[in-house]
Amino acid sequence: MPKIISRKKIANVDNFCRALEISRAEFDLVAFMDDDEKYKDPRKLAFKKNGKQRIVKCPTQQLRRIQSRVNERIFKKLIQWPEFIFGSIPNEESVGDEQEIKKDYVTCASQHCEAKSLFKIDISDFFSNIHQDYVFELFEKLFNYDEELSRYLVRITCYKGTLVQGALTSSYIASLILWNVERSVVKRLGRWNLVYTRLVDDITVSSKVSKFNFDVANYHIRQMLIQKDLPINEDKTKVTYSSSSPLLVHGLRVSFKTPRLPSDEIRKIRAAVQSLEKLYSEPDYNTSFSYRKDYQRCVGRVNKLARVHHEKHKPLMNRLKKIRPKPSIVDLKISYRVLAKLQKDYKLKCGKYWYVKQYWQLIDRINLINQTFHHEALFLRVEAKKIKP
Repeated sequence: MPKIISRKKIANVDNFCRALEISRAEFDLVAFMDDDEKYKDPRKLAFKKNGKQRIVKCPTQQLRRIQSRVNERIFKKLIQWPEFIFGSIPNEESVGDEQEIKKDYVTCASQHCEAKSLFKIDISDFFSNIHQDYVFELFEKLFNYDEELSRYLVRITCYKGTLVQGALTSSYIASLILWNVERSVVKRLGRWNLVYTRLVDDITVSSKVSKFNFDVANYHIRQMLIQKDLPINEDKTKVTYSSSSPLLVHGLRVSFKTPRLPSDEIRKIRAAVQSLEKLYSEPDYNTSFSYRKDYQRCVGRVNKLARVHHEKHKPLMNRLKKIRPKPSIVDLKISYRVLAKLQKDYKLKCGKYWYVKQYWQLIDRINLINQTFHHEALFLRVEAKKIKP
């Protein structure tokens, strides 16, 4: 199970406020807002892969500030995370080395390398099915917070009785929610030499035995999820064997010593770069916002090759560097306008979330316009340093 590594106990709400460096009055104000006052709907709708709308909420600035500090000072610093949990959790320092061990989907998939049998089970609508009673139990039993503080934190992290996508704390709580039942299941599966991982709501179990029978693993995992009232997405629950199809974990092939991208995915990435090269040659298109979105999306896809150490990463990145988006006079005008606004708001609002976000967006735009407007970019950069958040 996860371990709390701090020796200092946060005994009550007042101590918690001091740990987060916020006033009790602010904590009270946000905690006792109506849920619909704490969150707002995003500007754009989000959809799942199956086409269904994904419920996402945006925390208000006051709530975002508190949730961010809970993440930074509690979830990231005070928890020793289990080795089988991956996803939205802090990276780990490797023993005797300064490099970090990434806790992302690639590292998760690597745990199953050279497998010959896979069992996958997916939790349905994970966030919205995590009830606030289990969130309360998490804070009271794992963190050993008193009842009042635990109830405050439920109000800070939940929306209408459950977790919600968009809340900054949801991924951490979701990764912890099986804290008192998951380790025993992993131990049971280990007796069969099975490897268990969970990437937020995706549970994967693998065996190096061909055509392994996962009935026992299936039973124990289902019982574990039932204890937290978590439903299973049967459409995504399946067993696969290397003898019948390539074994994929989070989109990566795991039949080898290290994870690999499927060959058709590599072809698609190369085709995306080639398509972008053609778009770059179109008159004025390489200065458009649409081209920038296409470019950034393509860079992200090419960088997937780096995570699996694919030989095509470097040559494809070199090709992308030759077709970087070009700035326009509109970018220059926007930069001056944003700079003026940030200068005006600096003294009173430099610590606000929106200020920080706009500042770094300005820096990105300055880096862009420096390709063509060197003197103007230098002036903007010097002025921006004076109002850095």
